[in-house]
Amino acid sequence: MEARGGALDLPAADAGGGGLLLAFRSHYQLAPWRGLGWAVVLGTLGIVWWCAPALLYQNLEAAGTKVPEWMEWLGLAERKDGFDPTLFEANGAAYALVVVMRFIRMVVVVPLIEEIFWRGFLMRYVQADGDDFRKVPFGRHDWRTFAIVTGCFMAAHAPVDWTGALGFGALMYWLTVKSRSLGACVVMHAVANLLLGVYVMWTRQWGFW
Repeated sequence: MEARGGALDLPAADAGGGGLLLAFRSHYQLAPWRGLGWAVVLGTLGIVWWCAPALLYQNLEAAGTKVPEWMEWLGLAERKDGFDPTLFEANGAAYALVVVMRFIRMVVVVPLIEEIFWRGFLMRYVQADGDDFRKVPFGRHDWRTFAIVTGCFMAAHAPVDWTGALGFGALMYWLTVKSRSLGACVVMHAVANLLLGVYVMWTRQWGFW
């Protein structure tokens, strides 16, 4: 649910993303803070939907069951190729720093940047039809917008993640329309990424981050 990066670029990326959020804070509004309960529930459901096929794949492989290659399109694939923080385990301080920075990026920076873009900008821009997108109320429903934004959200991920991104994007769209709160969208994304980080640390399926 985020772009991959090496360990050495984490502090710079997090500082840069945080700096942009602070610099442009007057251009977005997280309030009203409503629908937060739904945000937590849907964030949990969304990340379970996203990760379940990979966990099933891991269990099937451990049991000696061959998984057909075409099922990778449904998310049933090995997810070992990615940023592996255990490379830094020999240096306890470096390992802790890398993991903490990764979680800060996943849980704070990425949800803010992505939801400001996907829901705060693109969802309204599509409905503006060339007019000022800021005139479009946040969370206004339109099926064409749903298709375009969810499709773009899927396309921003690898094909193995398309099924997960479709389900997560649909849940996020529902929350956006239901709550009409950018803050709720950020909380949903943050909860999902927090649980994803815990899942990755547990299963060592580094391909998810």
